[in-house]
Amino acid sequence: MMELAVLSAAFVMGSAIPERHACSNFSPPLSWSNVPSNTQSIAILCDDPDAPAGDWVHWVLFNLAPDTRSLPANVARDAALPGQAVQGLNDYNRAGYDGPCPPPGQTHRYYFKVFALDTRLALDAKARKKDLLKAMNGHILAQGSLMGTYARKSR
Repeated sequence: MMELAVLSAAFVMGSAIPERHACSNFSPPLSWSNVPSNTQSIAILCDDPDAPAGDWVHWVLFNLAPDTRSLPANVARDAALPGQAVQGLNDYNRAGYDGPCPPPGQTHRYYFKVFALDTRLALDAKARKKDLLKAMNGHILAQGSLMGTYARKSR
């Protein structure tokens, strides 16, 4: 399987996610490259494997156009985006991005995962991470991730 190169102008792999993208719905800018030519759609997940309750999902986005190579900062929370892209439900039970906002103290890791798929997905705006993973099974041509960290300070 090919690997996508995933980058952000806001932070680099393994570094701290800036405050403006945490405890808010102000998503960081993302870009990716090395997308296979036969890609039919792009999907994005953001999750926190260090959450107290287990993996916590911050963003579910799918059916981006296959020629999409970036997202700007502050993607609208609308379930439907241009080009028939859809944002599913995160673990806050909302469409769109909800940034890192862990309990004060421990540093958490946040993975922004990008997938190049050989199909468009027959999912709607009620789709969650588990639905997306099931629908993508057997359709992933390439994938990559960018990991950032965040720790909320005590007040």
